[in-house]
Amino acid sequence: MIAHKIMIISGIFMCILGLIGNILNICIFTIWSRSKKSSHRHTHSNNRSVNSPLYLFASSIANLIIILYPLLTRIMFDGYQYKITQTNVFILCKLRYYFLHTFYLISLTCICMATFDRYLISSRDVHLRELSPTRHRTIIIILIICTLIGLHNIPLIIFFNLSNNGQCIIYSITYSYYYLYVFRILLQGIIPIIFLSLFGILTFRQLKILAQHSACNHINSDRQLARMLLLISITIIISTIPNCIEQIYDIIMNHTNSKPSSKFFLYHVISSILFYTNPVTSFYIFYISTPNFRTQLRNLITYKKHHDYLINHQIHSTNYNK
Repeated sequence: MIAHKIMIISGIFMCILGLIGNILNICIFTIWSRSKKSSHRHTHSNNRSVNSPLYLFASSIANLIIILYPLLTRIMFDGYQYKITQTNVFILCKLRYYFLHTFYLISLTCICMATFDRYLISSRDVHLRELSPTRHRTIIIILIICTLIGLHNIPLIIFFNLSNNGQCIIYSITYSYYYLYVFRILLQGIIPIIFLSLFGILTFRQLKILAQHSACNHINSDRQLARMLLLISITIIISTIPNCIEQIYDIIMNHTNSKPSSKFFLYHVISSILFYTNPVTSFYIFYISTPNFRTQLRNLITYKKHHDYLINHQIHSTNYNK
């Protein structure tokens, strides 16, 4: 079946790209999120300028986990038609859906927070700029986000189970409505689409106005970071819409008790591929759109090569002296 082949080929390709991209993201955002040593006068503003890289660092870790577990198992299910049994129901059903929705929501929330933080920092209103937290408080906010989402998603482990036809479904009718309407359509669809669209556009407009009145380097850097977030927001919006349509269709099909067609399964595969687009492609969007990101990557690779050369040179010198 063509849908299975599409899932296998595209899924494996996305896994490779996603693993490489998110590992490099983590390395770069680790460097960007460190506190910069500067004079006391600029310490406060610098501590706030690393907020967005901190959020993107957390988002990249969450994306890496999504690729290593939910995406690989999705390839097994839709590509190789691997069946869930009672022996592996906890790993491939309960825990899988918990990891998928927990880390996807963490990644999505961190990107929303990074976009909102850019909006606050770029505002011409002093009171709004003061609302942007310091680096230490940003770390606490990220930990709170992870904890709340992790606790909120515990019912996924409880209510997901194996059906008679080998599908992973929610047996509780009440929670199934919450899962579809609130969880999938609102929290992972409509709310982030509206939030990212609104604050992404507002931030870019504010930075455009600031750039007309100032030629400072930090304004240019802020515009680049805002452009990164705006483009990743567009990717999230594009990848989320087909999944929302599928969820709404699922609700209609549940009421009619009709069997899904092969065309719908093909749409499901395409929708699943698009759903994983954001965790996979974020690095490549950052690289293409942002000169500072490309420069940091080159510096990272150059430093690695220089470091390896020094180690090898020291080893050869030591062996020669012996």
